[in-house]
Order: sequence, then structure tokens, then C-alpha cells
Amino acid sequence: GLEFKHHRYAALQKALRDTAAMCPNITRLYDIGYSVRGRALTVIEFSNNPGVHEPGEPEFRYVANIHGNEPRGRELMIHFTRYMCERYLAGDKRITKLIDNTRIHILSALNPDGYEVAAGPGSPEHENSVWSGRLNAMGIDLNRNFPDLNAQAYYNEKHGGDNHNFPIPAHFWYFNQVAPETKAMIKWSQDLPIVLSGHFHDGELLVNYPYQVSSLSNVLHHSRTPDDGMFRYLAQTYAVAHRTMTSPYTRPCRYKDFASQGGIANGASWFSVAGGLSDFLYLHTNSLDLAMELGCSKFPAEKDLEKEWHNNKESLIKFMEQIHIGIKGFVRDENCKPIEGAVIHVEGIDHDVTTARDGDYWKLVLPGYYTVTASAGSFTT
Repeated sequence: GLEFKHHRYAALQKALRDTAAMCPNITRLYDIGYSVRGRALTVIEFSNNPGVHEPGEPEFRYVANIHGNEPRGRELMIHFTRYMCERYLAGDKRITKLIDNTRIHILSALNPDGYEVAAGPGSPEHENSVWSGRLNAMGIDLNRNFPDLNAQAYYNEKHGGDNHNFPIPAHFWYFNQVAPETKAMIKWSQDLPIVLSGHFHDGELLVNYPYQVSSLSNVLHHSRTPDDGMFRYLAQTYAVAHRTMTSPYTRPCRYKDFASQGGIANGASWFSVAGGLSDFLYLHTNSLDLAMELGCSKFPAEKDLEKEWHNNKESLIKFMEQIHIGIKGFVRDENCKPIEGAVIHVEGIDHDVTTARDGDYWKLVLPGYYTVTASAGSFTT
């Protein structure tokens, strides 16, 4: 099996290749792009029909190592992908059900260049500082580099206008230094109908959820999305299943005791982050994305990696399973041809989603009774 150790770039790529070779019928490796230094941003996909979007099947994603000096998620994903492969081969009903009914994409390292700096020339713990390797090779913080669409969303909430799928303004590309890793992430997000996703950080222990930009200028404030209840439920799903995130015996990393508030926080009530991944995905795509902060230290010692795996394993699975709750269906015309881009509105939730290429849609909602309308052009049902 895989060792619990820090995997440099070559070792990471080998681990992914080995996993794919073990499970060729349910996996696919593909690159979404390259880092500044030319390292591949390699994704491993799990599906009973890899490489294909099956109509009606939701797509899930995990993204790790956005900050190069925060590698817990990176190592978790290496072991999680191997675990899913091995358990599928063993006939594990839970994992088999997930893979057979979900298209799963896992990117272990969005910032491989930063990781190599953080790992240092010798021991992976060589430069265990808060900042060493955090940024990409252009000196860009990737989790501050995405289009900030919150101002438009907050304006529309007050004055009316679209509540979903906000376009990226042209000035974003002209007036910002956009990293190749960011560009790859944006295109990947536009190309796939991702329904639910999570990404990983280190430095705290909690799950935080959108909005992550405060709706009040320069004031930390619980800034609720129209899907606030759903986001809270998803955050709690991960936190409660984690071995220590909600434990009364867990000591705070810093000044705030997140365990006492259920191991979750609204991002903007904690600290406001413009250009972050979660808010961008929520406002530009149909995806709900949450940020998992996995531990107090930035770069954990190798001796702690096995413990971190056991702390998170159940959370990783249970969070992924939530993609199958809520409302889903198809929108077709009178000739039963799929309608792409139809708007799905759930009464009482002022954040719509749109149909994918096959006319399929998914809207994660809590259990209850809902009135759902679909509209395309001048037609509404």
C-alpha cells in the first residue's frame, strides 16, 4: 500500500498513475493545464464510465494544495483515491454505489510549484513557515486570484437582476495578473457540470462556507447566500463526521474556538476573502463549494499523516454522498430534445441553476416540499 509520507511532484504523479493502473475500468487521468514551472495539473477521475458525462449523473470534485505550503489535502487525496480504487475492487457496496452513480474528479495539487518551495531541498518539513511556498511561482495567492463577483451579486440582491451564473467581466482579464493555474481552474469549472465540491487548506480546523466576502464593507459579518441553510448542512456533514473538528477536547488553533460552534463558520464572519474559489464557483457556475481547513499547523510532520487520514476519511465519503440529495431532472422540448441553459428556479431560494448540455440539472436542497419552475426563452413550466 501507499506509505504515509510527503509526496513530491514525481512521487505524486507516480501514485496517481499506479492507482489508475490498478483500476483502469473506473479511472482516467487527465491534465487541466500546467503550472508556471510546467508541472502538470493532473486530475484522476472515478466513474463506471470514465471520460463521459452520463445524462442525469451528478459530477463531484475535490481540489487540494491551492496554497503550496498547505499539503494535508494533497496527501489525503493521494490516499483517498487509492482507497476508493481498492475498496471498489473489494466489492465495497458504499464506494461502489458512489462510483457507479457519480462522476468524481480529484485534483491533488493546484499549486505544485509552491509545494516544491515549501517542501524545501531536503526534508518536506524543511521550511515550515507560514508563507514559504504559499504563493505560486509568479508570487500570486491562487485563492485570491479568481474573479470577484460578489459586488454584482450584492447589488442585484438589493436592486434586482440576475441571481446566478454571473459572467466574468472583461476587465478581470485586462487588469489582473491571472495565474495559469487560475486560468486552468476557471476553464475546468466552465467545462464540467460540477454540482458539489470541496477544497482544502491548513492553518485552522473547521469548514467554512460562502459567502466569503463580507456584504458590509470592511466589517466581518455573516454574509448569507440564498442557499445558506444548505451550505450549513453540508459544512456540518463534514465537520461532525471528522474525528476532532467538533470535539469539546479539541483546543483552538488560535483565538477562536470553532469546535464549540460545531466546527463550521460562514467565511465572511471569520475573515473576508475577495477573489476566493468558493464564492467564484457559487456565483459563476452551478456548483456549491466549501473550504475545509484541516489542521492548525501549515505543514504537518510525516508522523502525523496517518492520523490525519483517519480523522478525515469518513468526512470525505459522507460529504461526497450529499451530492445525491435534493432535486434533479431534465428539461426537454416538445420533441424530447434536451434544452441546455434552461433556468431552474426553486421558490424561496433566490439562486437559480441552469441545465447542462443534456438538459439535466441538479439543485441541492434540504428535505421539504418545493415549487420548481423551468424557463427557457419565453417558455416556463
